Amino acid sequence: MPRDARTITPADILPLDQYELIRTDKKQDALERKKLTRLSVGPHATVLFENWDSMWLQIQEMLRIEKGGEGQLADELAAYDPMVPKGSELTCTMLFEIADPERRDAFLRTIGGVEDHVAIQVGGQTIRARPEGDTERTRASDNKASAVQFFHFDFTPEAIAAWRSGEGTALLVIDHPNYGHAAVIGSATRDFLSRECF
Repeated sequence: MPRDARTITPADILPLDQYELIRTDKKQDALERKKLTRLSVGPHATVLFENWDSMWLQIQEMLRIEKGGEGQLADELAAYDPMVPKGSELTCTMLFEIADPERRDAFLRTIGGVEDHVAIQVGGQTIRARPEGDTERTRASDNKASAVQFFHFDFTPEAIAAWRSGEGTALLVIDHPNYGHAAVIGSATRDFLSRECF
């Protein structure tokens, strides 16, 4: 099964009419999953850890909205399949959320390069974030950070063992000079991600 192979293939994607039949249930599943995979880091950053199901749903929803057919499917797979954890990594989407557009714009201009200041710490191990390489995450012209960031955390076998042990504290850390915050990754989240990602 491709889910076990940690990749999403065209064969996994349902035709829109079939997807509509299960969409309500899948959206409810996603809400339940986010209780385990959503993490606030400081006042403005929200992290969503990803898995096969979250990326599959994202592709199905994009196809439902844009109705671009086979041509769009190839683009969506290219965009989202890399974010499916491949067996020795965690992946996440990080959102910087401020409701007021002017305040958000001003804030994003203060955290340029934030993609180089994100890590997970567990069991004495520090796993630095690796930004998804699809686009520039800080605009060179004015050092403005993107409000949406996509990260991979490449775990060593030792880091996976520390994560799975459930011992000690697991933290997601942002150590940017203008945005220094950390959040504890709870035991239920660690258990869920262990099953889904390692």
